[in-house]
Amino acid sequence: MAHVNDFDWAALADLLELEGETQGSYVRGAIGELAALPALTPRRILDIGSGPGVAACTFAAAFPQAEVVAVDGTAELLGRAEQRADRLGVRLRTRQAEFPGQLAELGSADLIWSGQAVHHVGDQQGALDQLAALLEPGGVLAVVEGGLPARTLPRDLGFGRPGLQERLDAAQAERFGRMRAELPGAVRLAEDWPAMLRAAGLTEAGSRTFLVELPAPLSDGPRRWVRGSLRRQREMLARASEWSKDLDWPERWITEDLATLDRLLDPADPAGVDRRTDLFLLTAKTLHYARRAVA
Repeated sequence: MAHVNDFDWAALADLLELEGETQGSYVRGAIGELAALPALTPRRILDIGSGPGVAACTFAAAFPQAEVVAVDGTAELLGRAEQRADRLGVRLRTRQAEFPGQLAELGSADLIWSGQAVHHVGDQQGALDQLAALLEPGGVLAVVEGGLPARTLPRDLGFGRPGLQERLDAAQAERFGRMRAELPGAVRLAEDWPAMLRAAGLTEAGSRTFLVELPAPLSDGPRRWVRGSLRRQREMLARASEWSKDLDWPERWITEDLATLDRLLDPADPAGVDRRTDLFLLTAKTLHYARRAVA
């Protein structure tokens, strides 16, 4: 039986890049929030778990005088980041390193960003402790975790059982819990991120949530991201019996939802995501940040 932690990040490169581009407004909002913090003029920025470098390139454009380093464990994703930086004409360095095992090798920074990567580490508090240790005095650690799941479809599609995305959210939450439990050295704790940042020895902890809203009808790029996201969710739902014992859904529900997803993913179907005029994107991302005190 496959474990839910068997991620092939290189195979997800296209989807990760599309997601970063589609939801990039929250990164720009977060940069504005961080740039407004008193006495923060970063000379070196680390993006931990950078993936294909969408956020890292946004930081490089916003802070052209800083050395921005995209850090990821997957070489193929870092290659994407380098190509993206070349296309955009921004200055970006890349560094292949495992998170959190090789953090100590990265050197210090004035600003450390980690977007939706810490939850892939078994000991989340331990990971924050290590990230905080890399900060220069007065430096800021910013992590994106939590927020709200994406909504892209109306509640009633006109076919299938209404409420498809709510059921997919429930399946994803079950899968996420299993993923967390299976991580090496998994530690369960209350995910109060400002409190966790303070426990890492940082001060001035705060949070800010950014809404990402793209109304219908979606343009081509966001539409392709919706297609890729639904394809992954279909694969997850098809394997639900392998990893979930707690959903307590009748088998016919899963069968019906798989048939609905097949219609949505059929390029020839007028009700599919490639042709629907009611496709939209609404989600929220939460930034948590704190500062290392000046000695």
